[in-house]
Amino acid sequence: MAQSHREASRRLFEVAEQQQGFFTTKQAKAAGFAENTHPYHVQVGNWIREHRGIYRLALFPTPDRPDLVLWSLWSRNRNEEVEGVYSHLTALSLYDVSDLNPAKLHMTVPTDFRRNSEIPGMLVLHYSDLPEGDIQTAQGFKFTRPLRTILDLIEAGTVERSFIRQALRQAVGRGLITRQQIRNAPMSASARKVVEEVLRRAA
Repeated sequence: MAQSHREASRRLFEVAEQQQGFFTTKQAKAAGFAENTHPYHVQVGNWIREHRGIYRLALFPTPDRPDLVLWSLWSRNRNEEVEGVYSHLTALSLYDVSDLNPAKLHMTVPTDFRRNSEIPGMLVLHYSDLPEGDIQTAQGFKFTRPLRTILDLIEAGTVERSFIRQALRQAVGRGLITRQQIRNAPMSASARKVVEEVLRRAA
């Protein structure tokens, strides 16, 4: 019994380690923890319940941005695949190319994304089927690449153009976005006008 518990704990740790200490009910069950034992592990302090169906290992170091991992896991589908990709202002803040500090988390989800439960108040969902090439992965969550992030913000029209220009200048200056990427990227005429204006000034 002790051996099987150790094995289950090892398997769960391996999963949680990839998600900065977080894991789901289904992942715990797959590791070998029967669902009726989950309340016990919370009660004795092994696990911390973060949200419905989402836990965190109590002894695992708390990540810098636990919210990013938590809501990423919230976005998973029935096959336990994460569907949400942080985008717009949230992705921009991760690149540190702007003075903007969003109060809510912006996440792009597939157009067929559905939830039976209410959308948490701290999330702003955008619906789009993102190409894999526009996404990059961190430990426990995904976010849009720099150019995709800025183009999304231009199209949304919810951010002052001065911030867009600041972000674009810094991203190009730091090599996060190349002129080749800009030339090749599909974008609307209005977005291309904004981008090219910034590039001309930076030249």
